[in-house]
This record gives sequence, C-alpha cells and structure tokens, in this order.
Amino acid sequence: MGIRFNMIGIFVEDLGKMVEFYRDVLGIEVKNEGEHHTLFEHEGIELGMFVRSMLPEFLEEEVTYPSGVNGTFSLTIDVDDFLDVDDEFERLVDAGATAVAQPKDVPWGQRSSMVGDPEGNMIEISSWGKAPDGDF
Repeated sequence: MGIRFNMIGIFVEDLGKMVEFYRDVLGIEVKNEGEHHTLFEHEGIELGMFVRSMLPEFLEEEVTYPSGVNGTFSLTIDVDDFLDVDDEFERLVDAGATAVAQPKDVPWGQRSSMVGDPEGNMIEISSWGKAPDGDF
C-alpha cells in the first residue's frame, strides 16, 4: 500500500475571513464546517482550515507562525491559457488578495504569478498552455 495524501491543512488566525476568501473569491466548495474548522473539497483535493489557537493544545507544545508573506508553501491554481494567468491574477487582487509576484513567463515553459491570501499564504496562478507568441 502506497502513501496517498488526502488533505492539505492550514492553521489560520481568522477562520471566518479565510473561509470567505476561499469560498466566495476562489469558489471552493465547503464540505463541512465547525466552530474551529472548515473543510473544502475541490476536484478530489480536500483543504482543511483549522483555528491556530487549537494547535498548541493538540500538540502539547508551543508553535510559531510566519508573518507577512508565508514562504513555506504555496497552493497552485492551474489555468488553461497563458493569458488566463493575468486575468485571474487581476481578479484575485481586485477581490482582496495581495499581489506577490506579477504574471511572467518563466524559463521552464510556464506562465506564473503569485498572490497572498488574507493571511499571507501564497497561491500560485500558472499555466502550461501556449504563449501567445508561440515561444513555449
């Protein structure tokens, strides 16, 4: 039997604000909600958000969290077309995401950009589609 990840979990400060962003802005369906957690499900991937204040009690240990842009991980949104990267980047920034890296073509054949969610977790917006000029 091999390992199969079934959920990505994020420990958040403001669960309500984060749920609002992921549900209403990104359009991810809420699967289950509780006082201290929310589970989303999208395309076979489950994303769990858990209130940070619960973690030290569960671990029986103090924990630290990054501040500002969280450079420890990113979630990735894959869009069909290179130009869709720019459109989705602008849409998310207009909806309250923080612009982290403007859309650009990268050497490995992808168009990519980064935004930060309300708590600074990075979300990459990328495409492996064709560049308008046909370079990739």
